Amino acid sequence: MFKNRFLKEISVIHRNVFIVFILLSNTFIWYSMTLLLIDNLSASLDMSLALRATYYLAAIAFSFLGSLVSESIGKLRILFFWILIGAAVSLLPVLSNNTANYLLVVVSLLGASFGFGMPSCLAYFADSTVVENRGRMGGIIFLAANMSALPLTMLIMKFDLAMCSLTIAIWRGLGLIVLFALRPAEVGGKTGKYVSFSSIFHDRSLILYLVPWLTFSFVDRFEKLIFQDFLEQDLYRFIVMGEPIISAVFAFIGGFLSDRIGRKRIVIYCLILTGLAYAVIGVSPTTLISWYFYALIDGIALGMFWLIFVLILWGDLSQCATREKYYVIGSIPYFLANIMPVFLAPYVTLISPYAAFSFASFFLFLAVLPLMYAIETLPEKKIELRRLRGYVERAKKVRDKYVKS
Repeated sequence: MFKNRFLKEISVIHRNVFIVFILLSNTFIWYSMTLLLIDNLSASLDMSLALRATYYLAAIAFSFLGSLVSESIGKLRILFFWILIGAAVSLLPVLSNNTANYLLVVVSLLGASFGFGMPSCLAYFADSTVVENRGRMGGIIFLAANMSALPLTMLIMKFDLAMCSLTIAIWRGLGLIVLFALRPAEVGGKTGKYVSFSSIFHDRSLILYLVPWLTFSFVDRFEKLIFQDFLEQDLYRFIVMGEPIISAVFAFIGGFLSDRIGRKRIVIYCLILTGLAYAVIGVSPTTLISWYFYALIDGIALGMFWLIFVLILWGDLSQCATREKYYVIGSIPYFLANIMPVFLAPYVTLISPYAAFSFASFFLFLAVLPLMYAIETLPEKKIELRRLRGYVERAKKVRDKYVKS
């Protein structure tokens, strides 16, 4: 009887992992297509920046709301409602009303429909995985989502606004159909204990990881503003188009590495390498090879940071009752960094690019300091066990080679 129950629990976990894979892939692709839709709503750059800022502000506000509501009605109800609302709101641009007020309302609703269920979705991912395979699962999801998003976004770029909106709504609706068909089960126990956001901010580990993530997000987004005016358009487009592919591949690689050597080491290495890349372009900004080096390093860092700071880390640090709130707090640096251009874009031309590259390098090296005091969220026993397994496998290969000879 115990054996049958155990096997049943294992099959439920495996099915939920597959459900999370479908759910997150559908969401990340929907998010990418939605951003493209927002950019197509206005021909003005200033208006486009304002619409994006509105989108992210709504996402922040409703992610807080969604994390609070999920405590009373549960993750799965939130997820079903979230996808349904996302599909419905995606149809609003079909009305083709181009007044500024209408566009702001539409974008606010799109941001709200993204942010409301995202903490529950990410918490469901953390509940459906264990700490020693969370990186691998996250890496596979990011690779699949990014590689699928590229052809789909290129496809909808050829559509008019109404057709683009309809396609995005259908794509989101497919996620709802799959979710109904697979019938996900609740995972993760409830402690029944209420935990406030203020108490979570007393978690020293959260702050020590949040500071580097905030620093990297702001530096990366600010430097991208500098690049738009500093670089030739062909080189800038090459970096913008190439980095997502590099990021997807290295998110996949980073998933396996983070489960082997830990999350903390990867974050430290990426910060140091990115700081070095900015130092290189600061010293030699007119050399093409320095920009290729930067694009490679920044793509690697983006992929691994998105994986660790979006999917893995907050699930490692949190417990079942606090996961949504940890994920809400962990997403704020990314959202705020994307709001920043609307305020700083008018002043970018006043800043020397050479000084900006040097300051970026300095702040990224400085961001390593909090991590020196942060804990490793992957248990040391797991790291040592895998290291020992590696030694044993290498010893077996040496023995087999010696026996054959």
